[in-house]
Amino acid sequence: MAVRKVALLLKPDKEINQQDNHMTVKTLSPFHSYIMEFEVGVEFEEDLKAVDGRKCQTTVTWEGEQLVCVQKGEVPSRGWRHWLDGGRLYLELTAGDAVCQHVFRKVR
Repeated sequence: MAVRKVALLLKPDKEINQQDNHMTVKTLSPFHSYIMEFEVGVEFEEDLKAVDGRKCQTTVTWEGEQLVCVQKGEVPSRGWRHWLDGGRLYLELTAGDAVCQHVFRKVR
């Protein structure tokens, strides 16, 4: 219970950098950080050991103005999508039937 209360207080930073077709997405927080590098549209093996201890086949593409990730592995319908709206960065995560949304605001 105490860990959940502390986790709710964390405000992670999100950095997305693009060089042509190569992208780097960094999610940074004091307790847990994750860096993902990929080529848009190219499937790769993603090592999620730091997140939940598994590996999956991942493809990230553009669907209009949204960056969409599909992960193939032991969890069905898993992935995420990012998009900008009104100065905010939205992250929608899916796993099976569960969906959650996180909203980041620009601080710099």
